[in-house]
Amino acid sequence: MKNLILLGLLVILLVSVQFSKAQTADDIIAKNIEARGGKDKLASIKTIYMEGVKEMMGNEITVKVTKEQGKLSRTEFEMGSTTGFILVTDKGAWSFIPMRSSAPEQMPADAAAALQTELDITAPYIDYAAKGNTVELAGKDTLNGNENYKLKLTTATGKIIMYWIDAKTYLLTQSSQKDNTLFHGKRNNSEQVEVETITMYKDYSAVDGIQIPHTIETKSTGGGGRFNGPTTFDKIQLNVPIDPKLYKPE
Repeated sequence: MKNLILLGLLVILLVSVQFSKAQTADDIIAKNIEARGGKDKLASIKTIYMEGVKEMMGNEITVKVTKEQGKLSRTEFEMGSTTGFILVTDKGAWSFIPMRSSAPEQMPADAAAALQTELDITAPYIDYAAKGNTVELAGKDTLNGNENYKLKLTTATGKIIMYWIDAKTYLLTQSSQKDNTLFHGKRNNSEQVEVETITMYKDYSAVDGIQIPHTIETKSTGGGGRFNGPTTFDKIQLNVPIDPKLYKPE
């Protein structure tokens, strides 16, 4: 009987230790902030400019990304002698795909609202409550042989984004989200399709003391597959002035 009691106490002790070491979503986010350079460093980012090359359908396309925290996200891509773009501001969203149209097209209000997370340079899970978002720990997963924590973020508009945080480095390795996108098929037929986009973040190195992935690879389903491929950035600058014309759909 004495041995049984001791065994029971040992089990209780082991369970207690296990619970005391359990990670919460806030713990993981805090460690992610520290791994990236710290809260003050991340808060200091007002703008970011990234330039690199995207591999897409066997071609290399020059990509330029310009962002201002909470106000602007503009991705430009050179296609032959023309330049297209996807523009998101706090007032709306536009796209210009030269092969598809001769002028920029404004996106519907619901699509623009779903893209507002693109304006967040640091990530929507940083200070998530102040942004009107909620985050919960959704368990663990294994990516490329490495254990990752999964975070489920729900924005104020109801959009769900999943994040994978490496359990050793605490850096972001992958995100996933679903959106309804207007897909232009053959014969100019268009339809709304659900597109799941998986984004992988690789090749981290420091820029002004902040860890930033220099390779970002996307994989999409449901009509978005033609834009799949890695983008490798060889130029990243923080807090540089932004030309006012980049805020305009032109």
